Amino acid sequence: MTPEEWFAQIERLNASIAEERRRDREEYRARWRDQQRQIENIHREVQRLAVDTRLRIEEVGDQIEATDRHLRELGEATDRRIAALTGAIGEHRRAGRPPQLQP
Repeated sequence: MTPEEWFAQIERLNASIAEERRRDREEYRARWRDQQRQIENIHREVQRLAVDTRLRIEEVGDQIEATDRHLRELGEATDRRIAALTGAIGEHRRAGRPPQLQP
């Protein structure tokens, strides 16, 4: 092989390596852009889910507060009924009346 042929072969090899590197760079850039789009989409979805979750938590919190209020009212009403019944039973016993059984 002559030196000219040797240099020509080296030049062809260098050109093919340079072309391969150029294609790789283009492919890496395309992949990077695609990854950036995916990251942005995921970020938007996470933000949407965070807002939805916060709203749902607030809604459930409101429901819990309403249920707690309702149960407290029922408890107070039950306490009043028990107190009235206990008082009535005490009055009945103090009056000396024998207990009447309901059939």
